[in-house]
Amino acid sequence: MTSEVLLLMLKASALAAFILQVSAVSVQIIYVIKRDKKTDPVSHWLLLSSAVFLFLYTAVRSVVIGFLALTTIVECLVFFSGVSMLVLFMYKRIYGQKLIRLVLLGGSLVSFLLLAIASSPLMHDTVQTPIPELRSLWLVLHVSLAFIGEAFFLVGFVVSIIYLLQRDDKQKQELENLSYRTIVIGYLFFTAGALICGAIWARHTWGRFWSWDDPKETWVFITWLTFTAYLHTRFVKRWRGKLSALLCIIGFLFTLFTLFGVSYLLKGPHSYL
Repeated sequence: MTSEVLLLMLKASALAAFILQVSAVSVQIIYVIKRDKKTDPVSHWLLLSSAVFLFLYTAVRSVVIGFLALTTIVECLVFFSGVSMLVLFMYKRIYGQKLIRLVLLGGSLVSFLLLAIASSPLMHDTVQTPIPELRSLWLVLHVSLAFIGEAFFLVGFVVSIIYLLQRDDKQKQELENLSYRTIVIGYLFFTAGALICGAIWARHTWGRFWSWDDPKETWVFITWLTFTAYLHTRFVKRWRGKLSALLCIIGFLFTLFTLFGVSYLLKGPHSYL
């Protein structure tokens, strides 16, 4: 298969994913505005289809660059958006109507924003073979597991915002439980990917497990500590309510700062990600 055909497939899969995600968000907005009690039967399937095209994009791009396409910020954003939509689809299938429409809409909007940023001219995307330091199985595990965890953090973030806006006590309890289960899953993936696999990759690449002079490593640790505090306050202190929701929101904002702010404002060994 020629490089021209592969590049055409890249553009086609990205465009298809974008159209499907816009369609999903549009359907969700219509149902929210109408306040129709019927279950939205379409949008989660559109999200799944969009995720499939994004994973196809990753697969084709991997063939083009000769390594798994998780080595640039654009590639990571595409993967992050795809996994987030897959998580939203699974939650819709598991919880059905119990998963409030606003959660699905909020999560879809954030995922769409990630995809929009990835495709914007600001990213200066170049499809090219990664440098030797990035061609590592540990990097693949480090990045993929971390972003899977962050996809669950994204859902927890949206749930926590809706919790703060909710007035019905029963709904608030359901949202709080949903947020807790989501953060636990995300925390396990994030710990395995961002900290454990990341430390092993750093040891193989730079000769040390950790370096406090790397801004991205520091902010990853700050993010991890924030979600650790969220879980600690629930397990040990039995804290509930607004404090837990705020910790979840702050933790995800730290995730976004680690992804964007550190990459563009603070220079370090991770500047290429």
